[in-house]
Amino acid sequence: MTDFLPMTKDDMAKRGWEQLDFLFISGDAYVDHPSFGPAIICRLLEKHGYKVGIIAQPDWRSTTEFKRLGKPRLGILVSAGNLDSMLNKFTAAKKYRSTDNYSPGGQAGLRPERATIVYCNRIREIWKHTPLIIGGIEASLRRFAHYDYWSDNVRRSILIDSRADMLIYGMGENQIKELADQLAAGIPVNAIRDIPGTCYPTESIEHLWDYVETPSYQDVSTNKQMFAEAFKTQYLEQDPIRGKTIVQEHGGQYVVQNPPAMPLTTTAMDEIYDLPYERTYHPSYIMARGIPAIQEVKFSIISHRGCYGSCSFCALYAHQGRIIQSRSQESIIKEAGQIVKLPDFKGYIHDVGGPTANFRHPACEQQADRGTCRGKQCLFPNACKNLNTDHHEYLELLRAIRKVPGIKKVFVRSGLRYDYLLAANDKEFLRELCEHHVSGQLKIAPEHISPKVTKLMGKAGKDIYVKFKKLYGEVNEKLGKKQYLVPYFMSSHPGSSLKEAVEVAEFLRDSGDRPEQVQDFIPTPGSLSTCMYYTGMHPLTGEKVYVAKTPYDKSLQRALLQYRDPKNYKLVYEALIKADRKDLIGYEPKCLIRPPRDKQPMETKRQGESKNKNRRLISSRNKEQKKKTR
Repeated sequence: MTDFLPMTKDDMAKRGWEQLDFLFISGDAYVDHPSFGPAIICRLLEKHGYKVGIIAQPDWRSTTEFKRLGKPRLGILVSAGNLDSMLNKFTAAKKYRSTDNYSPGGQAGLRPERATIVYCNRIREIWKHTPLIIGGIEASLRRFAHYDYWSDNVRRSILIDSRADMLIYGMGENQIKELADQLAAGIPVNAIRDIPGTCYPTESIEHLWDYVETPSYQDVSTNKQMFAEAFKTQYLEQDPIRGKTIVQEHGGQYVVQNPPAMPLTTTAMDEIYDLPYERTYHPSYIMARGIPAIQEVKFSIISHRGCYGSCSFCALYAHQGRIIQSRSQESIIKEAGQIVKLPDFKGYIHDVGGPTANFRHPACEQQADRGTCRGKQCLFPNACKNLNTDHHEYLELLRAIRKVPGIKKVFVRSGLRYDYLLAANDKEFLRELCEHHVSGQLKIAPEHISPKVTKLMGKAGKDIYVKFKKLYGEVNEKLGKKQYLVPYFMSSHPGSSLKEAVEVAEFLRDSGDRPEQVQDFIPTPGSLSTCMYYTGMHPLTGEKVYVAKTPYDKSLQRALLQYRDPKNYKLVYEALIKADRKDLIGYEPKCLIRPPRDKQPMETKRQGESKNKNRRLISSRNKEQKKKTR
């Protein structure tokens, strides 16, 4: 018997189990590692004495595989996986992805679209009255009526469409433990109404007090102003200490969201990451060459959760929250020692961090009593005067991991907020980061440089990026190292027209940056930017926002950000003509591209033709010479 959780009846028999307490249905393959949500939830339930089995990526075309482990005693848990199933299957251009890193061998097509709903409907065909609980990122970010990019309409809460009894939003450890204990005590699932971090459906809200009600599904699906109003309420109440219960009506039913779960203590975080994970994929996937997603995290360490960066295009605020929850250094060092013992470990820790690597502690002491500031951000437009920018504890942690026997290098590859680092004015941290923790390239995400767009993104402006780039270069020069910044930029974010995209292209020309990757903005559920994309307005200010929506307009912006790529020439030319920036087409140093061949001056054409003719003659002579030599 392996120490993986049961996936078959034989696995259950080896443990002496006749019936599970909980059955977990997952849209991802089973990877027993703390970077995978299903593994954490199942291991936590196991620790508290519950019998848990996993059915990973069941064939949804029939009910057969859902019955494989039998009917559970207490309930069925459903998650689409580590990604929203629609984002997992489709690109920004709404084309099918050719691979799925969370499936055996990277094979695509092993999960359905809208996996949570499909799985739940299959389960309801088999067991109509067994408690059904949904969770994970897909359920978490679709808990209210939401805009769905792939169908281009407003969909109902996933709680209503899935016919589940409860939705756990956020990371879920506190919620699942409390829910399991109440179910085990014999309390019916439809009577469990008071667990923070959960949503439930109900036909009456007479039992509620001190709540806020948002515009209904019917209103937000037909009125964009109402949609923005509903989003604003949901966004501002997303706090475990000051947040209120939120209600949204769905055609005779109500979705009730209890306030978010309280942040985990350091002790609780340590317990979660100390659970007996196998730290790899289930052996049944060996013949398929494993699960690709494990490669990114197998030798990495999660040091904390949460992010107060509040980027508009990120929905992390609604899932992990804005209050940082950190593990102790002792727990992290212990995990580093476990990684060293893995048979394929080569001495390199790939990453130590979280959503933002250098956010190791709460933004300020006041959050412990008052929660996050309503309607305000910690770093934007400027760093708050109460912001704790100290980096010493994180630096001490990195130093301690470097000293673990068997570790050669410790890299920092998760997102680094350079504006936060600059606010700290910690040259010691930056020097040591460059000396010991950068693998030749440091990835950062300025995303855009136009003030109009960075304001809507909630990101630092161009001047901050330029300042950090200069400082980074100076530090590496003093160290005698040739290390580079790899900036990530985003195209077609709300507020970005061709004018702003040209601004970025000109900045890239002048700075010498050549972004290898440009991400088209994808309106994923739950983010502030998605609300702007759908409504054409900023939900917090009412400001009107330009949105590029057609595939053609988006392709023009993306091409401008990679204007040096010959494959993008036609689109860049069209974009510059459309933006009335013909001054950037020509032979001057400030030009982005040269004119098309049919519009080049005759003298230039002749010079080009002459050069091509000479090249052909030289090539022909070389071939003849080779024949004679043979």
